[in-house]
Formats: sequence, C-alpha cells, structure tokens
Amino acid sequence: MQRSKTERMTNQASNQTVSLAALISRAERAGRGAPPVERWKPDFCGDIDMVIRADGTWLYQGTPIRREALKRLFSSVLRKDEDGRTYLVTPVEKLGIIVDDAPFVAVEMTREETGEGPTLTFRTDVGDVVKAGPDHPMRFAVGEEGAFRPYLLVRGRLEAALTRSLAFDLAEWLEEDERGFFLTSNGARFDVPQVAA
Repeated sequence: MQRSKTERMTNQASNQTVSLAALISRAERAGRGAPPVERWKPDFCGDIDMVIRADGTWLYQGTPIRREALKRLFSSVLRKDEDGRTYLVTPVEKLGIIVDDAPFVAVEMTREETGEGPTLTFRTDVGDVVKAGPDHPMRFAVGEEGAFRPYLLVRGRLEAALTRSLAFDLAEWLEEDERGFFLTSNGARFDVPQVAA
C-alpha cells in the first residue's frame, strides 16, 4: 500500500503527527534483517490505526496491507513489551498497534529426525524460519470451541500461531507418558495441558 508523504496518522498520545512514509524510511534505515529493536529505547509517540488480525492480515486504517515487502518491513521492527502491548519501534519512535492474537502465523513446518530426536522447523508468514527448542519454546492454549491451539516463540516476546492444518499435523506427533501429552523438538520438551490435548 503506497502512501504519500503528506498522508498523516494521528498520534493519539500527544496530538503530534507521524507520516507512514517517515516511519517506513526510518525502519528501512535501521538495518537489514532483524534490527536490534529490544535495545532501542525511544519515547512512546502514541497509537496508530494498525491491526494484525488472528489470520495474519495486517490492516492500516481498516485497509489490508497487501504488499508483502511492506508487511515484512513492519514485522522487522515489531516488539512486544513487558506491558503486554505490541509496538512498531524505530530508534526514535514507539507506536502502539493492536494484535488480535499472535503477530505472526506459522504457515509451514518440517520434522527432521536426528540422533538426539526430532527437530521441528517452522516458517512464518513474514519469512522467519525458526526451530522449536530451548530458545524458541512452544506453548499450547485452548482456542475457540476447545480447539488445540499451538504457538511458537519467534523472537523477543513475539509468537507465531500455527495454522489449523499445522496444528492437526502437529497433533499427530504428540507423545504420552506418566506426566501427560508432550512434544519434543531440538532437545526440549513441551508439555500439552490436558484441556488442550
């Protein structure tokens, strides 16, 4: 979604304005790959009208962001803070957004058997490739109508929700012992709560 530099977003916290083009420019200059958003300490500049829906659709002012490159750019400067809120962060700005569930969706999964056991690797809708394990744990919740809802920690406090079809595939690899159902990946064990199994 191309926006002109004159198009403005209202800064609800301080009545200043921030242009989407300026935010994009600062995010692009912040670096390629995964910028060090956890180290940046900008002032909070307010909330913008951006929503990430549970299905992975990103909206700006109610309109879907269809350009994948723009979505990936925004995802690279996304951060979830200790307050539980999710922000777009550059070295000089921190803008609050709304996330309905998880900011990312795991859309592909592979399972590789090694001498130490299985390793599950996931690809997200914004291009992250993550191996579930001690540094990227999985958790399990109960979704609508009691559905099994797995999540994977991608980076920082940001998670990816697995698609429904991946959740079904994952359920095929559940193991059970005296402690209950669990999954293993990359040497780590992830217990599944009884209510989600």
